Amino acid sequence: MFSTQNSKLKTKNWAALLGFFMVGAGCGYQFSGKGEAFPQDVRTVFIEPFVNRSRDVGLEGDISSALKGEFHRQGQLLVVDRLEQADAILSGVVRAFDRRVVAVNRNAEVLQYEAALVVDITLRRRSPDAVLWQTRGTRLTEVYSASRGAVVTTSPEFRSGTLNPSDVRRFTDIQLTETLSQDAKERLMEGFARELHHRLVERF
Repeated sequence: MFSTQNSKLKTKNWAALLGFFMVGAGCGYQFSGKGEAFPQDVRTVFIEPFVNRSRDVGLEGDISSALKGEFHRQGQLLVVDRLEQADAILSGVVRAFDRRVVAVNRNAEVLQYEAALVVDITLRRRSPDAVLWQTRGTRLTEVYSASRGAVVTTSPEFRSGTLNPSDVRRFTDIQLTETLSQDAKERLMEGFARELHHRLVERF
């Protein structure tokens, strides 16, 4: 699940547009070409390593990799390795990556956690330097189970992860939570990359 707070964009009122983030497993989009408002002279993009201000070491690399992979798969914009080759530069700041308890049983045992990622994103033209698109405080969330009793092995989220139903039975709750936490993190990265690409290219 995605939501946006305190968006401030340079060229248009994007507040309504950035109510976009509703992510779910199996949500698909057809990428037929760039949106009509997307600058037609922007054909290449350099993805800068995100600045990581969270406590999760290496998260900036995960986000950059997910974005590069998504842009490569979709193909509308060519990701380049050198800044001087780019028409536009995509950069961002990871402001936070945290988790909180969202469900407990009557014995106060945790059933579910919510992982939350908060990012700032900017797309700017390289030359002349100008902000094309910008948002602040975009919040992305993903809920995952914290105990074997709360796992639904038939759910799309579970099936897209790394565990098998047999793993649920043999793992301790701690092992299970750590694995499901990593799966939720990966879904956040993939969903973020997919939706950001869609909004930049299709709904600019």
